[in-house]
Amino acid sequence: MVFYFCLVKLISYPITAIYFFCFGLTLVVFHPIQWTCLKVFGYDAHKRSVSILNWFLMRCLNILGTRFTFRNKHNIPIDKPLIIISNHQSMYDIPPLIWNLRKHHPKFVSKKELGKGIPSISFNLKYGGSVLINRKDAKQSLREIAKLGKYIEENTRSAVIFPEGTRSRNGLPKPFKTKGLETIIENAPSALLLPISINNSWKLLRYGKFPMGLGNHLTFDVHEPIVNSGNTEELIPRIEQIITSGIKV
Repeated sequence: MVFYFCLVKLISYPITAIYFFCFGLTLVVFHPIQWTCLKVFGYDAHKRSVSILNWFLMRCLNILGTRFTFRNKHNIPIDKPLIIISNHQSMYDIPPLIWNLRKHHPKFVSKKELGKGIPSISFNLKYGGSVLINRKDAKQSLREIAKLGKYIEENTRSAVIFPEGTRSRNGLPKPFKTKGLETIIENAPSALLLPISINNSWKLLRYGKFPMGLGNHLTFDVHEPIVNSGNTEELIPRIEQIITSGIKV
């Protein structure tokens, strides 16, 4: 058994190198595409380019033997804003969320460090409607999250928030940090709240950033949307329980 795991890790080195080449090439190719779509054709074209980018990023992950299952049994209206609330296991949670929920125009709460230096990703975060927060500045973070809540309320779009704050490195759910979630719920009063449970994306990083894990099956389970009653003291524990109940470790 030890020999098997050592062999798999050894094999993952060259496959990971191929993956990173394809991943980086995809980001570089789509950066000018995004710029042209936004500057020449406007928001809708840019949004479509971002959706297609994330489809390609998922195909890059297929090189590692990664499979995706996105289970959604609910008819989620597109004429209402949406707050998508999920556990967070790795950066690889994000492309399937963007692609499978593309009709809802998902925007993100991201750390400010991602807002510069990364082709395609930084451009989308800065100009696509997401917000960048300084984790060391609570006031700035809440101000930006409030702005995102107002944005999705006014434009009938969606916001993705990971209330754990940082990703789980072993798949075990972390307690929710509630202030940011409270803020976005209060600033998007007509939004539906959509809990999602993510499984197995942490396994892509089981060895660290290099090499990556092979042959993982990432699952995304969409739970029934919840009407925003405005009572965050009741809503947040309920949402946390729903999400954690769908996490399999």
